[in-house]
Amino acid sequence: MKAVRYYTRKDIRVEDVPAPSGPLSDDMVLIEPLVCGICGTDLHEYIAGPIVTPATPHVYSGAILPQILGHEFSARVIEVGRNVTHVTPGTRVSVQPLISPRDDYYGRRGLYHLSEKMACVGLSWDWGGMGELAVVNGYNVFPVPDSVSDVQAAMIEPAAVALYGVDRGGVEAGSTVLVSGVGPIGALVLLATRAAGATTIFVSELNANRRALAKKLVPEAIVFDPRETDTTALFRQHTEDGVGVDVALECVGAEASLNLCAAAVRRQGTVVQVGLHVKPAAIDAMLWALKDITVEATWCYPVTIWPRIAQMIGAGIFPVEQIVTAQISPEDVVDKGFEALLDPNASHMKILVNMKG
Repeated sequence: MKAVRYYTRKDIRVEDVPAPSGPLSDDMVLIEPLVCGICGTDLHEYIAGPIVTPATPHVYSGAILPQILGHEFSARVIEVGRNVTHVTPGTRVSVQPLISPRDDYYGRRGLYHLSEKMACVGLSWDWGGMGELAVVNGYNVFPVPDSVSDVQAAMIEPAAVALYGVDRGGVEAGSTVLVSGVGPIGALVLLATRAAGATTIFVSELNANRRALAKKLVPEAIVFDPRETDTTALFRQHTEDGVGVDVALECVGAEASLNLCAAAVRRQGTVVQVGLHVKPAAIDAMLWALKDITVEATWCYPVTIWPRIAQMIGAGIFPVEQIVTAQISPEDVVDKGFEALLDPNASHMKILVNMKG
């Protein structure tokens, strides 16, 4: 079968590999990927990896490079193991890609995303969403209703990252919120804050194209470039008594963005770290103390969030497909996918690989 495989930095190949013949165990499912997103994690592997892709056998899954990429994807069920009852052949599904023990400290508490042995489909598993077929565990597939398209089903995984951050911030009806950074996750965070009922939403973004997209996604948002804006005056002007926002969501993974969030929140406000920092950040700890703020850090998402997001998408309140800027074929994944997303002059946000196209 055809698959997009990652070998090492700047080395991604579209090649033929042996196809799985079935579910492999009674608890597994054979699926046919339909649409798969290129994630920021995939980009990091491409430009600086291997990072999380395993050069030696993974401690839990046993997977090793080269790796079939793809962990944000929709699929159709082809065959199920005898213990799998929640899907049948032909069922359309969204793949929840996290794989971890059910019986370690975190597994016994339902915190599967925190397991120290966690693997991930498309990163540290024998299969991924950029192959013509894949084998996953039964718990990795969630059926989606007809109201959710294949593209939307593929977007549930990054939407889960975004919604988890919004949940951790306690965003609710009437909240005032800052979203700092409008990459793919930041854009989804922006949509999720509106879905949660936030009434005043600020958006900080350096890139003009992304500022325009943020305004298109949420026209009522107050969108600004922090390099050209008196942010202290802005937050005072547009929040009750000028105290600042209730919640600030940091979606860049940059020191300046994190410090902007800490400056933006009111006393006893909440800063949520959604973006991943690749190096230490210097912060003003005294400011954090004086403002008595809460800082929440997030890693992945609770795997039980999938049905909730599907319902939000189906109801039309979480239009995740709006951040998709292109669909490409597997053969074009490097030039029109990875390289296009890395082009600083391009306006792409989320590129999907159509495995049937």
